[in-house]
Amino acid sequence: MTISGRFVLLLALGIVPTVALSILASVASGAPTPAAAAAAGGQAAWLTLLAWLALSVGLGAIDLSLAASPRRVALHRELPGRVRLGEPARSELLIQNLGSRAMRAVVRDGWQPSAGVAGPNRTRLRIPAGERRRVTLTLIPVRRGDRRVEQVTIRSAGPLGLWSRQATIAGPGRLRVLPPFASRVHLPSRLTRLREIDGRTPLLIRGQGTEFDSIREYVRGDDVRSIDWRATARRTDPESPGGTRLMVRTWRPERDRRIVIVTDTSRTAAARIADEPRLDTAFEASLLLSALASHAGDRVDWLAWDRRVRGRVHGANGPELLAQLVDVMATIEPELIEADWAAVPAQVRRLTSRRALVVLLTGVDSPANAAGLLAMLPQLTARHLVIVATVADPDAVDASRRTDELDEVYRAAAAERGLLDGSRVAAAIRRLGAETVTAPPHELPPALADHYLALKAAGRL
Repeated sequence: MTISGRFVLLLALGIVPTVALSILASVASGAPTPAAAAAAGGQAAWLTLLAWLALSVGLGAIDLSLAASPRRVALHRELPGRVRLGEPARSELLIQNLGSRAMRAVVRDGWQPSAGVAGPNRTRLRIPAGERRRVTLTLIPVRRGDRRVEQVTIRSAGPLGLWSRQATIAGPGRLRVLPPFASRVHLPSRLTRLREIDGRTPLLIRGQGTEFDSIREYVRGDDVRSIDWRATARRTDPESPGGTRLMVRTWRPERDRRIVIVTDTSRTAAARIADEPRLDTAFEASLLLSALASHAGDRVDWLAWDRRVRGRVHGANGPELLAQLVDVMATIEPELIEADWAAVPAQVRRLTSRRALVVLLTGVDSPANAAGLLAMLPQLTARHLVIVATVADPDAVDASRRTDELDEVYRAAAAERGLLDGSRVAAAIRRLGAETVTAPPHELPPALADHYLALKAAGRL
């Protein structure tokens, strides 16, 4: 049971008759002294106050008895299965009144705060007996994962609106919030570059690679190392008797290569860089690289790892690849533990026995954090081409340049030390045979895609 503001107002209105009857009682008492008159007025005031309180409670009890039961309802939810982070979703709750009385109710749908209910979460309804009404909410989620609702609270008021009957009823629902894949805006330009490398867009210089494509006549700008002298000897020049025409081999980038993306989900992935979790940036880079590699005809496997496998996508191609990736990524959160890098080579071997491009998305801020990674890298670089991609902190770069105030000097020194540590780790990674890609959060996905295209153009995959 709950009381409303109307009931409080009704009690407050009792002051008027209480004061008025107190004054009348003290005047009508005819007491010889002021004290006696005041005592008579006070007694009348107490009697009036008690009578008013009894009247209010009686009205409230009658009002409560006439209220419809909030438990005699049937709930049904209508939710979209999936929505991207930051995009609006429509939540609909159908409430059917199973009782014999009309229900005047306030309904609160108990979504967790990260579901991002837009506007007030309390809806006033009048549901006649046997009918149903729809409660519609707009959700703008602020976090990935499964946003859940477990309960619905219904407060049913009586005709006077003084007292209400309240009940919390189970009404579970789930909305899966997928990664936003905001980096997909970079995909068209990278696909254009991929077509140029692949030779499907007319260019003066054909893309390099290791897979033979065709033989054609030499044109200015072709690499002289691509001249096929045997084909040249067989190609006579009709305009020059006894002469030949230079013929060159064209190559196309390799297809059906293996790419393994390993995303670190340990404690370093929980750090927020430029107000975005490092893990979310890694997801964006993984999605853009996967989409690009899939269009290039390469096979992509993805692994989320710290001390055990948190998520895996293996053997998917085309649109199915991205669909599986975003669905698996949606529920993964950073774990506050150290990553077990020593087990990563075995995990890669489970995914492929062929030489592959292995991309490690992790944080290498300091030598202490990167010790396990550096110890493991020789095992990977002996068999695979390895890229270590990490997020750079633009705030640290800005802080290292501000030296106007004394406090800023200390912050600049600390920031510079952090940047130097990161540079030392990157140099150690390159000495071990791996390559590095470092960029701020919004620039890391396209930077990693560009590096992949450069490897593709150079025929190194």
